[in-house]
This record gives sequence, C-alpha cells and structure tokens, in this order.
Amino acid sequence: MNPVVVIGAGVGGLVAALELAVRGHEVTVLERAATPGGKLRSIPVAGQALDAGPTVFTQKPWFDDIFARAGARLDEHLRLTPLTVLARHAWSDGSRFDLPTDGEAAVDAVGRFAGREEAQRYRRFRADAAAIYEVLEQPFMCASRPSLPGLLARVGFRRLPALAAIRPFTSLWRALGDYFHDQRLRQLFARYATYVGASPWHAPATLMLIAHVESLGVWQLEGGMARLAEALANLAAARGVTFRYDCEVGGIEREGGRVRGVRLADGERIAASAVVANVDVGALRNGSLGADLRSAVPAHAARSSSALTWNVVARTAGFPLHHHNVFFGDDYAEEFAAVFERGALPRDPTVYVCAQDARLDDDVDARERGLLCLINAPANGDRVAYDAARVAQAEKTMRERLARTGMTLSIEPAKCVVTSPADFAARFPGAGGAIYGPVGHGWRASFVRGGARGRVPGLYLAGGSVHPGPGVPMAALSGRLAAAALDEDLRRGARR
Repeated sequence: MNPVVVIGAGVGGLVAALELAVRGHEVTVLERAATPGGKLRSIPVAGQALDAGPTVFTQKPWFDDIFARAGARLDEHLRLTPLTVLARHAWSDGSRFDLPTDGEAAVDAVGRFAGREEAQRYRRFRADAAAIYEVLEQPFMCASRPSLPGLLARVGFRRLPALAAIRPFTSLWRALGDYFHDQRLRQLFARYATYVGASPWHAPATLMLIAHVESLGVWQLEGGMARLAEALANLAAARGVTFRYDCEVGGIEREGGRVRGVRLADGERIAASAVVANVDVGALRNGSLGADLRSAVPAHAARSSSALTWNVVARTAGFPLHHHNVFFGDDYAEEFAAVFERGALPRDPTVYVCAQDARLDDDVDARERGLLCLINAPANGDRVAYDAARVAQAEKTMRERLARTGMTLSIEPAKCVVTSPADFAARFPGAGGAIYGPVGHGWRASFVRGGARGRVPGLYLAGGSVHPGPGVPMAALSGRLAAAALDEDLRRGARR
C-alpha cells in the first residue's frame, strides 16, 4: 500500500485514481471544487442541470475497459443512447446538412448534399482517416512519453510509408482542400481543429483521425456528460479512494530530490509516495504549486483557444435542433485570425449549440429546452476583463449568426449563465482561460507536451494539457498512462 495523492478530480485524475486503487495503492483525491469532473461539469439553470463543458461522448470501448478493470460494467452506471446523426450543420445560404454516423449513410448524404464526386472524395477521406488512426493509436497515443524517434521505432521499418502517409507536415485546412471541393464540407471537417482548441490553418492534418473516431460511435448520456464524472468518482470511492472536495492545494512538496507529498492552502501537509497532478501544466510552469517545480514540465507553449458560452433554458424557433448543431460563420479564416492572431472575439463567429434533451421527433417550438451555446474565444482571461458590455456584444453577434441560418433564440437573464475566458481562467488556474492546454499547432506540438512522468521523481501528470491531448477520451487515457507509469516506478523501487 503506497499512499498516492491525486490533485484534481477531472477525468484524467479520476481514471488515474481508479486505476491506482485497483492496483492496490492507497489513493486520496484533492479537488478544489465541490464536485468531481473538472471541465466535465454541469450547472443549474432555471431548474435544469445543464452540461457546461464537453458534450460529446466517443471511444466507448475505452471506457468499457476502464470500468471492467475495476470489476464493473459501464452500462450499469450510465445510460447511453447512440446518435444516428453526428451533427446538424447550417450556413447563411440556407443550406443544411446532417452528417450520419453510419459510414455508407454518410457517403450517401454527402452525395445528396454536394454531388456524386464529392461523395467519392469523402469515402477516400474516411479511409485515410481510419489509416491515420490505425497507425497512431498504439505507437503514439498509448505511449507514456512520445517522441519522434520512439514513434518511428514502434511503427517499424515496414510501416514507415504508412507513417509518411498521415501527412504530419501538412495543415488540416490544406489537406482538406485535397478531399473536398465544396467549401462547406471543407469548413465542416476543419472543425476538428477546434476539438483541440487550434486553428485549422495551423493544426496538423493528422486530426483527420477524428472522423474515424466519430464513425466508431457517438453517444448521448442520459442526465448529461457530468454523469460520467459522477460514475467514475462513485466507482473509485467504492474501490477505496478517498475524496476531499472544497480542498485547495497550496503546493507540492519535495525532499531529497523527489516529491514527498502536498501542502494544502490551510497549511495541512499530506505525505505521499507519489503525486499525480491533474492540473493544467501552466499551473506547474508558473510556480503555483511550488517554485522548484517550474522545470518539472516542458516550457509552456502558446495557449489553445478558450470559449464564451451561454447555458440557457429557452424556446427556439425556425430551426429544428439535433443534439449537436453547428451554425457556420461566413469568413472562417477571419474567425481564427481574430482568436489566434489578434486575441479578439470573432465578429461573425461560428456557433455551436447543444440541445441537451433534443429528440428527433420533438416539436422544437413547443417547450423550453436546455441549451449550451458556444463561440470560440482567445485565451486571454487573465489579461482581459469580460465585462457586461463585452459579453452583451458577443451575445448579439452570436444571436445574429443564428438568425442568418434561420433560428431565433430569446435569452432571459434569469434563465442564462454565461462563462467567459475570465471565468475559465479563475476556475482552472494557470491556463489563462485556455480550455485545451497548450495549442497543437505544427507537427512538433504533439512531441513537446508533457508525458505521464514529470521531470521530478515522484511527480506524474494527467489531464488534457499533457499527452495524448485534450478531449474526454484522451484525458481518460492520460490518467491510465499516469497510473501505469507510477505503479511501475513504485514497484521497481520496491524491488530494489
């Protein structure tokens, strides 16, 4: 029994704690919020609990395995409904496109929307996306600390041509131009860059693999995505993990060149054989958890994007909503230039709307529903004040974009909760409001993220700001990698 402290009850921390408990370690999770989940959270709005973070559930087999390793079944803890439509997309010219999850149905839908030749190009795109995923899943994503030489060694000489075919040096936007001549489809699939808080003009084409992940299934969780965090926390507690909420960590303590525990903000000290930091790496890099830990993670790269969100309970009109809906702005390049080059809110943003209780047979005008509306924003929440006037102007542009694609939305202040980059910066220290960690621009970005092991003995890293990157499944994988590395190191030390 080796006492381990996990800082942060986000998905990465929860999975790390559960895996460590199953391996026989004594685990304590320290969380500054009142509930588990981190960014995977819900907030009360007008009597409804609405997801205020991630809304997409993919890679179900990964989570099936996490629960199985703890002697449980995922479907005993969560009710999931597979989606037949990934998202409904809309443009100013009045065109709308529903992208099915089923591969052949998607090819047919693309053909009806953009023509037979575009459908054949889409088929090739899907095949290449699957090939990218197959090449990278084990050698890269599941590696505790990836490097280019290590990736080359794991892939092997015979598969080097396949590795070259994943186009690591080409931007996503440029690669998509080879597949799609219809600019609406190019814009649609360029959204994969926003899944990791990046610009399509700078993110690598390897993000095409997301198309394959989505083809494997997308699910809607009954009660919202926050239920996943609750289920993981409950299972971990049942396996012996101790949770301490409303618990502020003041620092990570070292002795004799290695981590020996943590110090809480109130002065309490908790000894530990190792610490898993499920925090944004910026909090380590800026010394928030100890000045002597600044070099424990790689130099902090440029920030990924943030977001401005509205959780509302309201009626909508003019546009039948699926669970996931995207309303595209007219100038995509300008939108990302505003966020990443000028540090400004876009003048005509693309708007994502999650209708959290949508069903395809709903009468969308018949009742109020819970919505999450989101636009991309710069990660400047530690430098820029998002006052009432700035937020009101952003809401106006958001609603104008919806109106251009046929949807009207009336927001009552009493039934709306706004989250700005400044709010994200306050809730998740060290990131400045970035909600995806360091930005993944260029092929090198994937190799400079922190790995499972920190640069100080006894320190391990988990969460969306370290390898393999942001997103609920990736954060969960980071927790598994951190737990495996920690367990291996402690057992190796015990054998000595």
